[in-house]
Amino acid sequence: MRNLHQFLADYGESHQNPVNQWVHIICVPAIFFSTLGLLWLVPIGRWLGLSPDVAYWVNGGTLLGVISAVVYLRLSFGVFLLMVAWFAASVAGIMAIQSAGWSLFWISLVVWLVAWAVQVWGHKVEGKKPSFIEDLVFLLIGPIFVSVEVGARLGLPVPHATHPHR
Repeated sequence: MRNLHQFLADYGESHQNPVNQWVHIICVPAIFFSTLGLLWLVPIGRWLGLSPDVAYWVNGGTLLGVISAVVYLRLSFGVFLLMVAWFAASVAGIMAIQSAGWSLFWISLVVWLVAWAVQVWGHKVEGKKPSFIEDLVFLLIGPIFVSVEVGARLGLPVPHATHPHR
């Protein structure tokens, strides 16, 4: 498996255009959140006959989180912590939607479809195909790339920034 620097450099090759970068800064978090929201609705814990309190937390979203955590830990402990924060923020949003009585399914589905459509448009502007076409692991690299880009744009000393923004 490539190391973190190699993944970010390879990902960055198809994300040079400033319009496409902004599209990703907005849409990658939306896709991350909505994907977890949709998978949250897959009731693995209930299927396994777990108690309702435990079953709520054992679902497709948490399963994806655990599997992804293995990849993130292999890249670096810092990346793992960063992605735990992304996951926690998404779970907080999921719980807020459910607490408000809104439809997690419809909100997640609409956000997911719109965000992916805009991402496709961003890559048309870029003139390059999305990185995940070559390697599905790049679906997990997108949030790291966005975090590095945002940090660099804010002037933070971010390791692995491909384009330091000043």
